[in-house]
Amino acid sequence: MKFSFQHMAHTLSVRLSLMVALPTALILTAALLVMLHFSRKSIKQETLQKAEQTLEATVQSIDNILLSVEQASGNTYWNMVEQLDKPERMQVFCRKLVETNPYITGCAIAMEPYYYKNRSKYFMAYTHQTKTGMASTNSPIIQAETFGNRPYTEQEWYTQPMKSGHPCWIGPLKDSDTEGGAIITFSLPIYNRDGARVGVLGVDIALQQLSQIVLAVKPSPNSYCTLLGSDGSYIVHPDSTKLMHETVYSYYKESDNQSIKEAVAAMVTGQTGYKEFQQNGKDWFVFYKPFNRSVLPGRSMEKLNWSAGIVYPEDDIFGQYNRMLYVVVAISLTGLFMLLVLCQWFTHRRLLPLRMLTKSAQRIAEGDYNEPIPDSKQEDEIGQLQEQFQQMQQSLATHVNELNRLRASLQIQGEELRTAYERAQEADKLKTAFLHHMTNQMIAPSQTILTSVDTLCQQWSNMSKEEAAKVVDSIQKDSQTITDLLGGMLERSEK
Repeated sequence: MKFSFQHMAHTLSVRLSLMVALPTALILTAALLVMLHFSRKSIKQETLQKAEQTLEATVQSIDNILLSVEQASGNTYWNMVEQLDKPERMQVFCRKLVETNPYITGCAIAMEPYYYKNRSKYFMAYTHQTKTGMASTNSPIIQAETFGNRPYTEQEWYTQPMKSGHPCWIGPLKDSDTEGGAIITFSLPIYNRDGARVGVLGVDIALQQLSQIVLAVKPSPNSYCTLLGSDGSYIVHPDSTKLMHETVYSYYKESDNQSIKEAVAAMVTGQTGYKEFQQNGKDWFVFYKPFNRSVLPGRSMEKLNWSAGIVYPEDDIFGQYNRMLYVVVAISLTGLFMLLVLCQWFTHRRLLPLRMLTKSAQRIAEGDYNEPIPDSKQEDEIGQLQEQFQQMQQSLATHVNELNRLRASLQIQGEELRTAYERAQEADKLKTAFLHHMTNQMIAPSQTILTSVDTLCQQWSNMSKEEAAKVVDSIQKDSQTITDLLGGMLERSEK
């Protein structure tokens, strides 16, 4: 496997494919990064605008509820002031107000102490909804010194409008200041015909019910709205337990997350904007702004110092973007892989003649000059190279065949020369042997002649003519023998 990978890495088609795919991948990656950067920026900007619109719509929705309660309270007020001298009618007005307005969970008409001379010191008519959400049918007129755990004359919903003389929103009221869950109260001072403040009309909205109404319209699947009071109390929150017993400051103190503290501080100080924070290992965004009511003629516009916010998990904002990112990355990787495969296939197809030429060159290097190279179907450089290589192979084959023919001819001539040389060597050997033979045959006559000459020279004076003639005849015979041998040698050499 290692060899095949190394082999693939060194093949021209793979390298050409990588030369195409890698720059394409770099360009595509750069384009995707730029696109995703601006897409994320655009999505964030769009989310900010959408959150601002949603936040404004939420504020407007809550304000519409408050305005509905204010208008209903005002209508009841003008009917009630005409009958202030009829204490038994106060309960009727309270009950009617609760029954006719779905947002109102309780209504109280509290008069200043000793207002009714024939009554006890404190007088308060109070009607509230039961836990089932229906108006109580047998709510008595409360004539007691206490409402909750304290006299109503000591409670803020009564004392503040009696002091200021203006309608106002009070709350959230919790624990000992309520007869049930947490509420906010619209308090309207009551004036008699002489223009003196004689009591307070208090209309309650249950925070749990208000939260249910507001939270029913979710900006996104996992987002939620929240509304904070001036003291950091929760007016709207999806967790009903926080409405009754907690404030945002308790959450602020318990958290060690600086981003959460910054977001809380920004909200309670009435700022406008958004913050990012982490909670339970997730990233969140909170968009916030001061709660400002619509300005209408005759409406009391005291400053509430409330702050509205919408909390989004990051996945609700960028979840679709992140999923799109995964899809785009998957498509890009798939596209790059397909591009690499197509480049590999295309270059492999286009380089087939080169591989064929490589094999042909290898065979030529091994001595096979006659295997034909097919004609090229391509008209590009590779096709021209194949045609030139074909011509070169044919020319080389012709030259090699001519060389082979010449080599064969030279081999034949060489064989003939070798045979002639061998024959010449054999003839030389025969001549040498013949000369040795003839020389050996001339040795005896030569020695005889030498002996005879020596004898004749030494003893010629003592020899007779007959003896000298015999010696001379012997010398002549031996000389003739030598002459005959030399003559034979000459004849042989001429042959």
